[in-house]
Amino acid sequence: MRSFRLSMVPGGLVLAVGLFLSGCANTPKDVTAGWTPEKIYSEARDEANAGAWDKAIGFYEKLEGRAAGTVLAQQAQIDKAYAQYKTGDKIQAIATLDRFIRLHPASPALDYAIYLKGLVNFNDNLGMFSFLTKQDLSERDQKAAKDSYESFKELTTRFPASKYAPEARQRMLHIVNALAAYEVHVARYYASRGAHVAAVNRAQQAIAEYPGVPAVEEALGILVSSYDAMGMSALRDDAKRVLEKNFPQSDYLKAEGVKKSSSWWRLW
Repeated sequence: MRSFRLSMVPGGLVLAVGLFLSGCANTPKDVTAGWTPEKIYSEARDEANAGAWDKAIGFYEKLEGRAAGTVLAQQAQIDKAYAQYKTGDKIQAIATLDRFIRLHPASPALDYAIYLKGLVNFNDNLGMFSFLTKQDLSERDQKAAKDSYESFKELTTRFPASKYAPEARQRMLHIVNALAAYEVHVARYYASRGAHVAAVNRAQQAIAEYPGVPAVEEALGILVSSYDAMGMSALRDDAKRVLEKNFPQSDYLKAEGVKKSSSWWRLW
């Protein structure tokens, strides 16, 4: 009878076998083995409710594979996007939502998916409490705000009766105010440094693109002061007449026409 001796096995093969066995020993056990899809979803929801978003994401991903093609898998996908949003992983949340929207155009949850996409890009620190950090959307990256606006706009256009539409409209108004304030923020920066042509251009852009928002008042004030600084009295007087007509009690009508501005979140 032939005997097998370990010493006859090439050293490289021994090492490979050892690594393979070691890897098998360290392979984590799948705790969901044998679970029903409903059980996996229940556990995912429990973890999400407890704020254990990373664990919830793991369960949702298991469910997507285990129950592929079912309504429950669709629910897991959209819940995973929300969990990713809550962990701060906005890029993955948007990718998950884009995939859901592409694959399930007839889903009854499509309005929520579009709303959630807008929410992911919406800055949670907007509003009158932004003064706590002395920073607001008007001083931050504008791309996310514009993307958020487009998602909310799509929701309110395609699903005007959606239960998410009223909130989406409020957020759209909020974003428009902030985007207008951003243009004024830049115009103010230029004006403070004597770059009056650039200040006029940005102030005019704010007035043209965002008519009727609170930031227009300061934009007109910047026009008045910048035209005055450049000796353009006719244009200054025209801007002042518009300011007087629309904001007769404006502080920008006093002194030089432009005061030191508080942030756009002031209570108007």
